[in-house]
Amino acid sequence: MLIQPGPLLAKIDSPEDLKKLDQTQLVQVCDELRQFIVDNVSVYGGHFGASLGVVELTVALHYVFNTPVDQLIWDVGHQAYGHKILTGRRDNFHTNRLYNGLSGFPKRKESQFDTFGVGHSSTSISGALGMAIANQYKQDDRQHIAVIGDGAMTGGLAFEAMNHAGATNANLLIVLNDNCMSIDPNVGALKDYLTDVTTSHTYNKVKDDVWKILSKFSKFGKSAQEVISKVEHSMKALLLKQSNLFESLNLRYFGPVDGHDVHHLTSVMNDLKKIPGPKILHCVTVKGKGYKPAEEGNATKWHAPGKFDKVTGEVFKKVSEKPEPPKYQDVFGHTLVELAEKNEKVMGITPAMPSGSSMNIMMKAMPDRAFDVGIAEQHAVTFSAGLATQGMVPFCNIYSTFMQRAYDQVIHDVCIQDLAVNFCLDRAGFAGADGPTHHGAYDIAYMRCIPNMIIAAPMNEAELRNMMYTAQLPREGKAFTIRYPRGQGVMPEWRTEMKKMTIGTGRKISGGEDVVILTIGHVGNYVFEVKEQLEKEGLNPAHYDMRFVKPLDEELLHDIFRNYNKVVTVEDGCLVGGFGSAILEFMAENGYAAKITRLGIPDRIVEHGTQLELQAECNFDPNGIANAVRALLGVKAKATHASN
Repeated sequence: MLIQPGPLLAKIDSPEDLKKLDQTQLVQVCDELRQFIVDNVSVYGGHFGASLGVVELTVALHYVFNTPVDQLIWDVGHQAYGHKILTGRRDNFHTNRLYNGLSGFPKRKESQFDTFGVGHSSTSISGALGMAIANQYKQDDRQHIAVIGDGAMTGGLAFEAMNHAGATNANLLIVLNDNCMSIDPNVGALKDYLTDVTTSHTYNKVKDDVWKILSKFSKFGKSAQEVISKVEHSMKALLLKQSNLFESLNLRYFGPVDGHDVHHLTSVMNDLKKIPGPKILHCVTVKGKGYKPAEEGNATKWHAPGKFDKVTGEVFKKVSEKPEPPKYQDVFGHTLVELAEKNEKVMGITPAMPSGSSMNIMMKAMPDRAFDVGIAEQHAVTFSAGLATQGMVPFCNIYSTFMQRAYDQVIHDVCIQDLAVNFCLDRAGFAGADGPTHHGAYDIAYMRCIPNMIIAAPMNEAELRNMMYTAQLPREGKAFTIRYPRGQGVMPEWRTEMKKMTIGTGRKISGGEDVVILTIGHVGNYVFEVKEQLEKEGLNPAHYDMRFVKPLDEELLHDIFRNYNKVVTVEDGCLVGGFGSAILEFMAENGYAAKITRLGIPDRIVEHGTQLELQAECNFDPNGIANAVRALLGVKAKATHASN
C-alpha cells in the first residue's frame, strides 16, 4: 500500500522544489507533510511524535537554508522523517526501518542531505562545530545548523560542544527544539530553567525589540556588535532575573519562538543567517503536534507506537490465544522491585530510559530509590559507583549500545575501585529496526577485557531472575554485568522462585554425540529447534548453556573438550573478542585441539531489519546453527531463511 502525498508535497523532490513555492504556501506544505507522516507510520510503524513536532521547523530550515551545501544535522534523528521526505526519499519512505529499506535515522551513505550519521543523542553540536571550523579554515562561507532537543541537551557532550563553540567565531546556529520530552518526560534542572524562560511574559514581550536593534547594529562593525551584545545580555538577565545559561557560554541567544509558526520561523532564520558567530534559537514545540491522540495522550506511548488506526488512535496489539512470555525488560523491572522490597540497599538508576528499560516500575513503587538521571550515561555509572561506596546495591540499567558512552567510567570509577555495581544491559545483541547505532553488538568484548568484572547472560526469564538475585547478594568488589535482548522471553509463567547462582558456572542442557553447541544468552533457545531438526537427519549434537562469559566455567569446559573435538559457539554479539573468542583462548591455553566454528555478529556494520532477519543474515538463526553443525560433520548444508 503506497501512501499518496498531497498536491504540493507530490511535487517536492528536493529542497529546491520547496523553494519554488511562495511563502504563503508553506502552511499547506506543513499540513500535507504532517498528514503523510501520519499515514505512513500508522500503516508501517516507526517513530512518530518527534517528527510531527518539528514539521514547521523542518520546512522552514529547508526553505531558508541552501541544503545540502549548508550543513544540517539532526540530533538523534527520531525527528528527521520530514527531512527525509523533503530530500528525495518520499516515494521510498514506506520502506523506512524495513530490511534493506531506508534507515530510521539520518545516514551519510543514504543521502547527501544527511550530513552526519546519528542515533545516539547529544552529538549534533560537536559535529556541526567541527564542520564549521573546517569550512572556516577553507574559507568556505556556508551555514552550519544543529537541531537538538531539550532532552538531548542534557547530555554532557552537548555542553562540552557549546563550551568550545562559545570560544570560537564559527558560523554555527544551534536550534533548540524544546518540547519538554525526550522519549520519556525530561528531568533535571535544565528542564526547569527552560520552563522559566518560556513562561516569562515580560521577557517574551521585550525580546523582539532587542532582536530588531541587534539586526540594525550588526552591519556597523565589530565594536557596535559588542556594545549591542552587552546591552542585549544585560536586558535578558534583568528580565529573567537570572543569567542566561547559553549566553554565559558566549552563545548569542534568541527566543523563545513558536516552533509551529512556519512564517515567523522563516523570517527569524533569514535574519539569523546574517548574524555572525555561534548562536542559539530556542523553539518551543509540541511533540506529536497535529495528531490529537499524540498531543493529548501519553507522549511516551506515541514516541514509537507501532501500527495504529489513524482515525481512532487505537494502537494495534498482537493478540494471542494463549499466555505470552513477557519482555525481558519487564521481567527486569518487576524483579528489581521484588529484590528492593527484601533488600533495603537496592537502588535503580537509568539514563533517560525509564519506560524503555522498565525502571519506571520501581520509580513508581519506590520513587526515593529509583533515579532517572537524564541522557547522561557517564554520570549514571559514576553516580552508581558513588552509591556503592556507601554500601548501596545499585542496579544501573543502560541499553548495551549506550553503555559504550560510559566505558571510561566503568573502568576508572567502578572496576579499578573494586566496586560492586550491577550493570543490566538491555537490548544486547541485534536491536532490530533501529539499526547499527542501536545494536548491542560489542558489550561482551568490551566488558570481558576489564579486570574485576563478572559477565553473564540469561537464556530465559528464570535465569535472569536468578542472576539479579545473585547480583544483589554481598560480594567482594567486582562489577556484575547481566546482558539480555530486546523483546520477549520464552516463559509465560515467569515468576519463578529466585535462587542463588554460583558465579562462573554453566549447565548442561542436553547430551549428544560428535558435536557440542555452546551458547550464551537467549539464542540458546534456538538449539531446541535445531536439535529437533537435526535428530530427524540422524544427527545428535550436545548443548551447553555457559551462562557466564567471565569467569568461564573451566571445570565444565575441561569436561567438554575431553569428550568433543567439534564445537559450535553461538552468541548474539560480535565475534571479535566475544564469547567464542573466550572459548578459543581457553582451548589454546589448555592444549586442546578441537575444531571450532564461531557464530555471531561478524566484523562489519550490520544494517537494520527484524532481529531474526539479521541473525539469518549472519548465520546464527536456527537454520544457520544447524548448518554449522552439518558442516562440521561433513553433511550438506540446507538453505538458510529468516522467518517472522
